[in-house]
Amino acid sequence: MNITYLGVFATAVLISFLLTRKIRDLANARGWAYAPPTARHIHTELIPRLGGVAIYLAVVLVAVTLIAFPSLPGVEMAVSRQTVLYIVGPATVVFLLGLYDDFRPVKSYMKFLVQAVAATLMYFGRFGIEVPPLFGSHRFSWLALPLTIVWVLWITNAFNLLDGIDGLAAGSALFATLTVFVVSLIGGNFLVSALTLALAGSILGFLRFNFNPATIFLGDSGSLFIGFMLSALGLAGAGKAPTIVAVAIPVVSFGLPVLETVLSVFRRFMSGQPVFGADRGHIHHMLLDRGFSQRQVVLILYSVSAVLGLLSLFLLYPSGSLIGIVLFVVGTGIWLGVQHLGYHEFNELGRVARRTIEQKKIIVNNLMIRRATEALLTSNGMESVAGILRSTFETNDFDGFELVLEPALSEILNQRNSVSQLRWRRSNGSWDRATTEWALTLDLNRSTGPKLGAFSIHRKCNGPPLFVDINLLISGFNEALAGAVDRAIFTDAEPTVPKEPIDEMSLSPSLHRVKQLTDDQRQTLKAKS
Repeated sequence: MNITYLGVFATAVLISFLLTRKIRDLANARGWAYAPPTARHIHTELIPRLGGVAIYLAVVLVAVTLIAFPSLPGVEMAVSRQTVLYIVGPATVVFLLGLYDDFRPVKSYMKFLVQAVAATLMYFGRFGIEVPPLFGSHRFSWLALPLTIVWVLWITNAFNLLDGIDGLAAGSALFATLTVFVVSLIGGNFLVSALTLALAGSILGFLRFNFNPATIFLGDSGSLFIGFMLSALGLAGAGKAPTIVAVAIPVVSFGLPVLETVLSVFRRFMSGQPVFGADRGHIHHMLLDRGFSQRQVVLILYSVSAVLGLLSLFLLYPSGSLIGIVLFVVGTGIWLGVQHLGYHEFNELGRVARRTIEQKKIIVNNLMIRRATEALLTSNGMESVAGILRSTFETNDFDGFELVLEPALSEILNQRNSVSQLRWRRSNGSWDRATTEWALTLDLNRSTGPKLGAFSIHRKCNGPPLFVDINLLISGFNEALAGAVDRAIFTDAEPTVPKEPIDEMSLSPSLHRVKQLTDDQRQTLKAKS
């Protein structure tokens, strides 16, 4: 048995190595190489993208050999032509789709449609996700085909997304195939084990020319073919295990491309971009932007793939505590890795989560603003305004406020011995010390006539998150405050008879030397202003 597996692997390596070199030279001679069309691509030189042809041919030749010689040295392997057909046949459909796409780009929906057809063919060949009876009923068995299609689409396109820098997709797939081989070997599925080794050997032979600096790329023909084969072999290799384990093992072992797919869809959805579009936000791009070289990035992600593959093997003999430990380690690693990469979309999601947790505080702060708005509508005098403002802003996350009136209006209040300027600052701050902060300034305007002044709210830039709805301040509060100040100056105070004659010519629109007037004089002044 060991000799047979070794022979399968060595044959696949040799065939893939020779074919990759031949196809690379032929593509360069025929002008089948191309320059990447978008800025998200790293390479600018002409490099052929037909490496998938060598991998596909190597796997097919080994599969044909297994069928032609079912009784191999070291093991009596009953090779079912139908079994090989239902794995390699649909994979051929996906390979041809990718090959066509390498020359003439295919729309995303057409790719998914063809892949769904291939997944359906695989399912009817008895390679699919089985839905166990729920409460003794098979009423949900119809979900098996849709789940199989989703699984195939997910894994197939996951490796396609990962194919962004030299050797990354092929190397990660190599670790995944070795994991699938171990799982199928322990499960006694010799045919799946042999096909998996054939895929692993063909990837290794190709990787000699694809590792940095690459002289040939996988292309869509290679990445889609590898992804489809792994989606099929992953299910077939763990076919005798419980459904949840049969799916969990390949999910964990394919963890890097699976995570890449989830992150890409989530990022694009959060950013309002096309979900199936292209960008430079992939994991390998983020690591490159942090100063790592291509080789360093590949080796880092190889290590991640190897660790995930090792962790998936612990699920072969599942127990409650062991599954929990594996999930905890994987989840913690993903969380720390995503945090280190610094995706803005996740920072924004964290902000929303924090606001959700602090929703009670937000409600309290917003209620204080609403109550202050109502109180200002019925306030009487600047002292009342000052009390309302202080009691409101002392209880929220602002660090200070300042109400500055026009000079003429301040003079009116000063002559009444009333408050003419309002200023408040928290005990941890000073108006005289320069601090890094921002201010929201609200103009206080009368319904008619000159501007009353301005009200500014200050906030330190390095403070904790601000849990208040700013719209409440600019869509109602400012008008209520302007009305309260207007009443305090022009209507609320008791009139006094001036000691000196009033020079009406000095009463400019800015009310530069306005004094206390009688009711009749004040009405006349209002009409002029």
